[in-house]
Amino acid sequence: MTSEAGRSDSAGARGAEPAPRDDALATSLRGFGPVGIFAALVVLLMPSAPFLPLRGIAVLVWARLSGTPLRALGFSRPRHWALTILGGILFGVAFKLFMKSVVMPLFGAPVENSEYHDLVGNAAALPSVIAVMVLNAGFGEEAAFRGFLFERLGRLLGPRPWATVTIVLVTTALFALGHYVNLGLPGVEQALFTGLAFGTIYALTRRLWLVMIAHAVFDVTAIAIIYWGLEARIAHLFFK
Repeated sequence: MTSEAGRSDSAGARGAEPAPRDDALATSLRGFGPVGIFAALVVLLMPSAPFLPLRGIAVLVWARLSGTPLRALGFSRPRHWALTILGGILFGVAFKLFMKSVVMPLFGAPVENSEYHDLVGNAAALPSVIAVMVLNAGFGEEAAFRGFLFERLGRLLGPRPWATVTIVLVTTALFALGHYVNLGLPGVEQALFTGLAFGTIYALTRRLWLVMIAHAVFDVTAIAIIYWGLEARIAHLFFK
């Protein structure tokens, strides 16, 4: 009787547990066979959609289906939220001003960003543009090009220093190329520097929140410069 009761209790406990995830699928998604490569391409080639960070969502879906902890993708709680937020804001603003006033003029980039020139003085357009920048760039791009790609390439190449340098360079190149379609060569040039900066920070910290905030603030600062008509003034601050 005791044996039967024990088996019955054990079966009842097992029946109360949720059905196990498809381990074969999870293993395939974490691997580098056809399924794993296809999943990576889906994440990286996911088109942008206004107010919907599809790349970031795809990364979270992949993590769920593959059984990958979010902390492995950089979604770890910062040691100090206030310092992380403040640091991201200050770095994002300073980095954008440095790029606009020093780096891009040295590359001979156009003073004005023609893609967003209609934002000059256009207060009605600001909320939607800022929302897109924060969601698609700050969250979506960082989740994909830093969190996801660093995890994938890290598994492939290992933790050695040369591998980390290679990962930073490869992710930067892919990140920069993705800016050619809508921003042309100047966009690629700027993304090379921002990708190197954000990639290096992530390689050192393995935390996404700082680079997400910095990336979002970088882009919002760019929008603010355009809105207030300051592009020429800042671009000619050091180089006439």
